[in-house]
Amino acid sequence: MSVDLGRYGIWLRRDQLTPELGAEIEAAGFGAIWIGGSPPADLALPEQVLAATQRIAVATGIVNIWQAPAPEVAESYHRIDKAFPGRFLLGVGIGHPEAVTEYRSPFDTIVGYLDDLDSAGVPVAGRALAALGPKVLRVAGERTAGAAPYLTTPRHTAEAREILGAGPLLAPEHKVVVSADPEYARRVGRPKVRDPYLRLSNYRRNLLRTGFTAEDLDTASDRTIDALVLHGDAAAVRAGLDAHLEAGADHVAAQILTASGAPDAEYRAALRALSVELGLT
Repeated sequence: MSVDLGRYGIWLRRDQLTPELGAEIEAAGFGAIWIGGSPPADLALPEQVLAATQRIAVATGIVNIWQAPAPEVAESYHRIDKAFPGRFLLGVGIGHPEAVTEYRSPFDTIVGYLDDLDSAGVPVAGRALAALGPKVLRVAGERTAGAAPYLTTPRHTAEAREILGAGPLLAPEHKVVVSADPEYARRVGRPKVRDPYLRLSNYRRNLLRTGFTAEDLDTASDRTIDALVLHGDAAAVRAGLDAHLEAGADHVAAQILTASGAPDAEYRAALRALSVELGLT
C-alpha cells in the first residue's frame, strides 16, 4: 500500500516534535510530518505521533543507514505498519562522510541496506530514499517509492524528476521563514544552513552541480540563503513551495525556521499562516 502524503508536509527535527505538536500539524491540514535528526531504529517517536493523530502520514527524513541496523528498522516498520496501515513511510539515507569514523562506499552501502530491507519484507512502496545525485536518484526510483531530497532548489527538483521519470515519488524539503523582513529571515536562516550543511561534502557537491559557486557556499552568501530559505509573507512562501510542485515534485515538506529554533509561538503563527495560505484549513 502506498502512503498518501498530500501536497504539503512539515519537516521537523526529532528533538522538536512531540505527539501534541503532531496533532496540531494534522489539525492545520498538512498531509505529512517528516521527522529528521536521524530517528533511532526503534522508531518510537513516529509511532507515538501516529497514535496521537487520526489521518496524517508520518515519514522519517531520514533514518541513518550507518546508525540504524536494517533488521531492527524492519521489525519496527512492520510493527508500525500493522498498527497504522498506509500512514507510515520509512525514509532512509546514507548521511554524510563527516559524521562517521568508517565511511565505506556510500552507493554499495545503500544498495546493501535496501537488500536487507527486501529480505525483511519491507515493501518498496513503504520506503523512500534520501537522494541528491543522479546515481542515487536512480536507485531511489528503482528500489523504493521514490526520493526525498534535502536542501535543494526547484532546479534540482526538475533535474531529479527527469532522472526519476514520471512514476516515482519526489518529495523535497525546503526551509522557510514566514517574515516580510528579508534581513531578519537571513539572520534566522543563515546559521541553520551554514552550520553544518554548507560545510558537508555531499551537500556542497550538489549545490555546486546546481548553479552555486564555491564562494557562495564558503561565505553563505545572500544568494545562497535566499535560494535555500524561502522567506516573505505566507503568499511568497507558498509561491516558493509551489515552484517545486511545478518543477515535478509530488509533495514538498516545509521546514519552518524561527529565531528560537523551537516550536514556540512564532513557529505556531507561521504554521497557521501557511495553512491558511495553502488552503489546508
